[in-house]
Amino acid sequence: MNDDLYQALKKRVTGEVRFDRASRLMYSTDASIYEIEPIGVVLPKSHEDVFAAMEVARDFKVPVLPRGGGTSLAGQTVGNAVVLDMSKYLNRVLEVNTEERWARVEPGVVQEQINLHLRPMGFLFGPDTSTANRATLGGMMGNNSAGSHSIIYGKTIDHVLEMDVVFSSGEGRTLREMKLEEAALRGGLEGRIADIVRANRDEIERRFPKILRRVSGYNLDEFVRNGKFNLVKLMVGSEGTLATVHQAKVRIEPRPPAAALCVVHFSDIVESIRASDIILPFKPAAIELIDDMIIKLGRSSLEISRLMGFIEGNPAAVLLVEFYGENEAELRSKLDEMEAALKRNKSGYAYVRAFDPAEQNNMWKVRKAGLGLLLGMKGERKPIAFVEDCAVEPSKLPEFFVRFRDVIHKYNTSAGYYGHASVGCLHIRPLINTKDARDIQVMKNMTDEIADLVVEFGGGMSGEHGDGLARSHLNEKLFGSQLYKAFRDVKSAFDPEQRMNPGKIVNAPPMTENLRYGTEYRTLGINTHYDFSREGGLATAIELCNGAGVCRKKNEGTMCPSYMVTMEDKHSTRGRANLMREILSGKLPALEFTGQDLYDALDLCLECKGCKAECPSNVDMAKLKYEFLAHYNEANGTPLRSRMFANIHLLSQLASAWPSMANWTLTNPTLRRALDRFVGIDARRKLPLFASQTFESWFAKRNKSSGNGAKSGTSGKVVLFHDTFINYNYPDIGKAATELLEAAGYEVRLAERKCCGRP
Repeated sequence: MNDDLYQALKKRVTGEVRFDRASRLMYSTDASIYEIEPIGVVLPKSHEDVFAAMEVARDFKVPVLPRGGGTSLAGQTVGNAVVLDMSKYLNRVLEVNTEERWARVEPGVVQEQINLHLRPMGFLFGPDTSTANRATLGGMMGNNSAGSHSIIYGKTIDHVLEMDVVFSSGEGRTLREMKLEEAALRGGLEGRIADIVRANRDEIERRFPKILRRVSGYNLDEFVRNGKFNLVKLMVGSEGTLATVHQAKVRIEPRPPAAALCVVHFSDIVESIRASDIILPFKPAAIELIDDMIIKLGRSSLEISRLMGFIEGNPAAVLLVEFYGENEAELRSKLDEMEAALKRNKSGYAYVRAFDPAEQNNMWKVRKAGLGLLLGMKGERKPIAFVEDCAVEPSKLPEFFVRFRDVIHKYNTSAGYYGHASVGCLHIRPLINTKDARDIQVMKNMTDEIADLVVEFGGGMSGEHGDGLARSHLNEKLFGSQLYKAFRDVKSAFDPEQRMNPGKIVNAPPMTENLRYGTEYRTLGINTHYDFSREGGLATAIELCNGAGVCRKKNEGTMCPSYMVTMEDKHSTRGRANLMREILSGKLPALEFTGQDLYDALDLCLECKGCKAECPSNVDMAKLKYEFLAHYNEANGTPLRSRMFANIHLLSQLASAWPSMANWTLTNPTLRRALDRFVGIDARRKLPLFASQTFESWFAKRNKSSGNGAKSGTSGKVVLFHDTFINYNYPDIGKAATELLEAAGYEVRLAERKCCGRP
């Protein structure tokens, strides 16, 4: 059937259709602990493609899974379905109306991208997740995401006005607000949902948590508040289980005129949580907690450690407290009042303020890196996501935290703590080894105990990360059998054949199934050319990638240049690591480690080391590529181009003897086309020309003419290392460096040059 399905999709869809094993496996994971291989992958190029794919899936009766950036933490975006990846093509801001304060967007637009689009207009999209630089609005709508400033902006559900959707039947609809009475009279889907709400109104009022941060289940509570009826409220947070969104109208907010941060340091984490009660009356825009585990991991990260100058001493926890205001004077006044109140209560030991936007940005980067830093911890036990998103009333958070921590200690493990203290939502990640059967049982037992604790405190198991495969099985316990049946009725009303992302929110498998690293997980033993002992071996070096997808960012930093251009997960650090892991774990044949698919995935890697610095897990894809190429070339032979570049210092030495002839060769169109065809050097690429005099020759003649070798310096001696390109192609750089150093009073000596490997 899969071949017929593939052919049918290829015939109908103008975008890309991929059913090869390598592509499917790259979409089998997200940022969660789960892995399920999809049936195939479709990358729609247009809204018509979405309809076409949904219609073909209907005809073949196969499940569908809409997907954005694949950064879900609970396994929402993995499943045995046809994956619709909206992120590559359906990623535009279609329209903005600043007078009415709304924007029309496609689901693949990244949160940061819409805010960059809105910035010149003085607006933003309110919810701001820590994954803002790669999370799509479609994914945010699916999860009902919130973020650091939810105390002001609420959740995504508060900002979605209309949705254009396609149901599993292939029917398209625009969902928007209407009165409850009108919905009941219309019948059809609206009538069925109105009936479900009417039949369960009392239970909805009784069982739904009365807190800001609850996203579990379907949002039936939205229909008992003000007599208004909008199916968008069910779609948001539905995790792709009801219909596929291909366009949405969202509310936008005015950008605050000014902001300030104060980082409050604490010697005890419970004290930091209690401090929220002191801070909240001053109406902050955000109160974010970071614990000592994240601080220590940040200090060991190449990228994050550079940003952590604001941390004083070794706190057990810090709170990032942000205020909005009209100007700096107003903000200083607010911070003065808050700091005075904290000191009166002997709360905190240091208060570091930031008014400069660049300094504030560094602080926020540290907070937002918390997730990736935790996921990149070395060792078999990892701080994983399964009970990491609980939320309670903020006033109950200190007691809830202590009780939660007692459960963690009961099972002889520890956890990383971060999150949104302002709204009672902490991300607590116990360290668990999912390759160990005992730890898997601990994970299950701990989940059951924490769920009971959440019910006791009137909270929610998920404040923004969603149900997915990690928590959907708990919904009957959390909401009771009557509301769980109502959830199933909602699912059936939208999706009678149960084909939209099945197994999420209702009818879920056990949380211990479909683990990426389960008890059966094994890896091939490969004799490596490089030393991976510091990483714990080649497999462990690859497994450092946790799927967080930071390499999918587009607007900052270096990582990952090939993804920035292609918008292909295959050409991101995550995609490459996924493919390597699938080979080493036996999902793909061992021969693929020297095969074309992996070669193609790694070919565009520039070996820039951006991932080693910017990936929170410090995945070193350049080193992994070197290892792969060594094996690949052993199996397939070293290409002529590689041999040429490996010996570029020798070729340059020969060319420098006749620079005019060499330069004619490098600029001759016919010869350039030959280099393109036979060597693989693109004819459009401008190649460096050879100088008439090498840098070494200039340096030697210059010193000889001075009569006594190198010029002596009063400031000391400097050894100048000059590479192949400076010597043969760009000697002016070497000359300028020499003259500058000598002008500063240094005696310049040249290193005995050997090939440095740049080349």
